[in-house]
Amino acid sequence: MTDARSLGLEIVEVIKQISGRTDAVLPLHEPEFSGNEWVYVKECLDTGWVSSAGRFVDRLESEMASFTQSGYAVAVVNGTAALHIALLLSGVKPNDEVIVPSLTFVATANAISYCQAFPHFVDVSTSNLGLDTVRLKDYLQDIGERRSDGATYNRKTGNRIRAVVPMHTFGHPVDMDALMEVAERFSLVIIEDAAESLGSLYKGKATGTFGLFGVMSFNGNKIMTTGGGGAILTQNKELAAKAKHLTTTAKLPHQWAFEHDVVGYNYRMPNLNAALGCAQLEQVPDFLSRKRQLANLYSERLRAVEGVSFIAEPEYATSNYWLNAIMLDKSDIAVRDEVLRITNEAGLLTRPIWTPMHELPMYQYCPRMDLLVTEQLQNQIINLPSGPSVLRKQ
Repeated sequence: MTDARSLGLEIVEVIKQISGRTDAVLPLHEPEFSGNEWVYVKECLDTGWVSSAGRFVDRLESEMASFTQSGYAVAVVNGTAALHIALLLSGVKPNDEVIVPSLTFVATANAISYCQAFPHFVDVSTSNLGLDTVRLKDYLQDIGERRSDGATYNRKTGNRIRAVVPMHTFGHPVDMDALMEVAERFSLVIIEDAAESLGSLYKGKATGTFGLFGVMSFNGNKIMTTGGGGAILTQNKELAAKAKHLTTTAKLPHQWAFEHDVVGYNYRMPNLNAALGCAQLEQVPDFLSRKRQLANLYSERLRAVEGVSFIAEPEYATSNYWLNAIMLDKSDIAVRDEVLRITNEAGLLTRPIWTPMHELPMYQYCPRMDLLVTEQLQNQIINLPSGPSVLRKQ
């Protein structure tokens, strides 16, 4: 393990040189509260508007729609809830299959399961860590069957393949033009998992705005945080209204009566969380600027480190670099884990990429294509400390 140890120590030195911090623990992605957070949250506490009603919920939805140019945004309790509702409103039904990368966070697959549908796992591209659209097209041509209703069905299971959920991994956009072509050819609805990509652009347009729906996450480790929260994005006014209705327990408007017309969900974002989000969103341009500066520094300094390469944004995109990542030259889990051990012992909270979904017990029998790239990448990728505070505000 000598080589792995030397590599780990070199990476420790690079991170410490860039951050200027030699003793303190450096989290993977810590939030930064340097704006109006205290002011807006105090207003909620002073007025008593801390729950699901209050001006900050409406304000966050309006400002998020404006920031992403999505048309409409519906604030919810987390990104998983956002994806669940987006899938339901996209027509995903029990026993449907939904195309999704195996190399993703578990919430992507879980939301599909909430709909009593099946995740159908596909491989990713090394160029962007997202769906490999070339292989996906060939794969669907092989296993897909077009029927008289115009839909695509899985020849092996007989289930309808209803939708595809691209995940913009670490903020790096999927090739959306190519994916939209595949989706149109096989009659698939696109729901973008943009949980990690607020501020990322595909050919100048915000991620989360290409599909019928896009979903955002405002978890504590994201570009901006509401503590816990998320948003549903759509260009469709009617679907936005339905999303708002379903996520607020499907309550019918009335001055005092509690009437509900369908089974809804208590996915409402509290005003307290939205207040935090409004203050955070004001700072997102600065966060993005510092994170891009950090990515450039990592890219430059890591060129001198043998055995690894920095994962850069695709040439067609502007990434938010939510998480900076390196790829080991060899797909060797022992080397990966030794580097992780050394960096974490140095107080640098590096992390591996997620265990692929098809290797988890609840998803091991789901339909899938050959996942060779996914299985290699899980042993090669390491995430580096990436919060905007790694580089102190000037």
